[in-house]
Amino acid sequence: MQNYTVSGISKDGLVRGVAALTTQLVQELQQRHQTMPLASAALGRTATAGALMGAMLKQEEDRLSIQIMGDGPLGTIRVDANGRGEVRGMIDHPEVMLPLNEQGKLDVAGGVGQGTIYVSRDIGLKNPYQGNSPIISGEIAEDFAYYFTASEQIPSAVGLGVLVHNQRILVAGGFIIQVLPGATEENIRALEQNIGHLHSITDLLAEGITPEDLLYRLLGEETQLLEKRETRFHCHCSRSKTEAMLMSLGKEEIESIIREQGEAEVVCHFCNDKYHFSRKELEKVKEKL
Repeated sequence: MQNYTVSGISKDGLVRGVAALTTQLVQELQQRHQTMPLASAALGRTATAGALMGAMLKQEEDRLSIQIMGDGPLGTIRVDANGRGEVRGMIDHPEVMLPLNEQGKLDVAGGVGQGTIYVSRDIGLKNPYQGNSPIISGEIAEDFAYYFTASEQIPSAVGLGVLVHNQRILVAGGFIIQVLPGATEENIRALEQNIGHLHSITDLLAEGITPEDLLYRLLGEETQLLEKRETRFHCHCSRSKTEAMLMSLGKEEIESIIREQGEAEVVCHFCNDKYHFSRKELEKVKEKL
């Protein structure tokens, strides 16, 4: 099934939400970074959050960057997304595995550890919006819910799920639900009840539930669906951007590379694509300086 996000608003206009199916996106991240199951779950949850938050951007050109900087063995997780549904991501240590937690599940919290979530949004203003909040659980969904409430003052519920079997991503997806100004205690109680009745995200997705179904279950059967966007992996690296990066090193550094190595290979950390520059090509780069 095609990966996509769908947004909606409750009948009374007081609760909004966005839900996503991201199985193919997370599988591509797994293949590009060769993540073990623990890293697949952590990176996949973060990438799903990025897709959901990207769907909340107003313009296609708007961009956001997420960094989860924990002190656990997985290291930093970074995800970039935009208003076109394009997402890319990376994790410092894709090879890490830990024993299962007390519930017999992947110990994502142990892999992430304690630290801070950073979010940067570039929506065309003079300076990007910067927000952050502490990692409160390491399970990622709870950490984003706290981020929205503490840093952006928007009471939110977040569900993120990735089901991994060996190196294969079986299903992935999630939701973000936010309470809007004017919502009453009754609205909040009803939402909490709907969330409490919701089974595991991965179980629901494995059963074939759609993002639209998720919103109907969470916001009510009379939810108005607003927008549907395809979500896919896309990295913005290119040979020309890599050449510009090499030029930024300066003439002396390029001369040093030519003298000591004779060639250069630059690897994009987000997609693992490699860009090779021969001695002749490096000489041409140097001539442009």
